[in-house]
Amino acid sequence: MTSLPGLLGAIDPTSDRAVFRQIADQLRESIDRGRFKEGEKLPSEAELVEHYGVSRMTVRNSFSVLQGEGLVHAEHGKGVFVRPRPPVRRLASDRFARRHREQGKSAFIVEVDAAGSHPQVDSLEVKEEKATQDIATRLGSVRRVLARRRRYLLDGRPVEFATSYLPLDIARGTPIAEPNPGPGGIYARLEELGHHLDHFDEEIRARMPAPSEVKTLRLASGVPVIHLIRTAYDTAGRAVEVCDTVMAADAYVLSYQLPAT
Repeated sequence: MTSLPGLLGAIDPTSDRAVFRQIADQLRESIDRGRFKEGEKLPSEAELVEHYGVSRMTVRNSFSVLQGEGLVHAEHGKGVFVRPRPPVRRLASDRFARRHREQGKSAFIVEVDAAGSHPQVDSLEVKEEKATQDIATRLGSVRRVLARRRRYLLDGRPVEFATSYLPLDIARGTPIAEPNPGPGGIYARLEELGHHLDHFDEEIRARMPAPSEVKTLRLASGVPVIHLIRTAYDTAGRAVEVCDTVMAADAYVLSYQLPAT
């Protein structure tokens, strides 16, 4: 590592900005400029105390700011490390292309293949249940649905949890109701059943995670989630699936291609 005077500046005693925030600002800038790389350990508390001439508590408060922003994570007994950048790029205009289903690939497999990583699916649950009011409205006033819940992992790390809801008159007694619906996933099976997909509507928002989501996705402190609700429509205009997805925001880049006209 380059000496700290070459990486970090000095505290401005005339500034009205708190000292711990000044230190956080300098560390953040060094991360943004690539002086501290992804996965690299930041200077220790002792090194920063000596460099800035401050207390350990001041340094710890600086680290807390960066953890709250999701830029770093602490490993007990080892130190504070720069968090990796999002490894998966979700290209909205391509991820549900029919050619992928015809090749036997789900959208998640397509994205992970592009990232050069190893995908897994666990915590799989498939069952019939009563539709919530929101799901019933999105699916056209259905009363009961087939729910498919699963968690997606990237190189062993949980990155996404999703639940698909499908009308029972479509899904019951079909491969969609099986734990493994087959190559291309449930969208390929829907099209085989005559529900040729026409378009998808997505609603996306970012928020802080609920405690259960922190546990399910093993989220570090300060990491938000991306909450996406997608409705799939067939060419007859019928809503054939609603997918409620929660993603670790530090694992994804959402990429879109928009027409100029």
